[in-house]
Amino acid sequence: MQDDDPHSTKFRRVMLKISGEALMGDQGFGLNPPTVERIANEVKSVYDLGVQVCMVIGGGNIFRGLQGSAQGMERTTADYMGMLATVMNALAMQSALEQLGVYCRVITAIRMDEVAEPYIRRRAVRHLEKDRVCIFAAGTGNPYFTTDTAATLRASEMACEAIFKGTKVDGVYDKDPIKEPDATRFDRITYDDVLSKHLKVMDASAIALARDNNLPIIVFSLDEPGGFRSILSGTGTYTTVHS
Repeated sequence: MQDDDPHSTKFRRVMLKISGEALMGDQGFGLNPPTVERIANEVKSVYDLGVQVCMVIGGGNIFRGLQGSAQGMERTTADYMGMLATVMNALAMQSALEQLGVYCRVITAIRMDEVAEPYIRRRAVRHLEKDRVCIFAAGTGNPYFTTDTAATLRASEMACEAIFKGTKVDGVYDKDPIKEPDATRFDRITYDDVLSKHLKVMDASAIALARDNNLPIIVFSLDEPGGFRSILSGTGTYTTVHS
């Protein structure tokens, strides 16, 4: 049950995009239940502000289509396997959220009616209006598109006001801050600069789609406890990618 003032944040509806690797914790593969629970608590803290939350989770902790293709697997088949991995992650997150009392729906671009709902835009919007978290799985339903592009597409369709990209660092840097201590963080940067500087925020298709729909991307650290909520509350450290 959402119990806080919904006007305490300037955002009413947002998309949270996280990688599948974010669910691994310290493991090298698969799902780490305490990590999934921690992220679910971060989502609940924002949900409790009265914000409607959409989510897209990658599948790289289970299977990555590009890696499968690089090892000789036919690309389309590898990408479909990656889409199925995102469904497994979405179901794990749904379970964790529901244990916290957050109503949740997994909505897939590939029909699998026994485990999740098929994607129907108007139905998904209605779920959000009823204060249910919507987790969009199976990417766009098409090979050759990443979950970054799927997140941007669904955020546009759901009329989200921003995409929150949870990463291991607290924003966008001019180079990898983990490897380069002198890396410089940007508070704000344009879509075109991200593309021209080849900064690894999202893939080029996702950035271009966000730019064309004037959808800001907020990059923040998912490893910072309370980081997601603090940004929604007007504080925190992050980078905004804008027009």
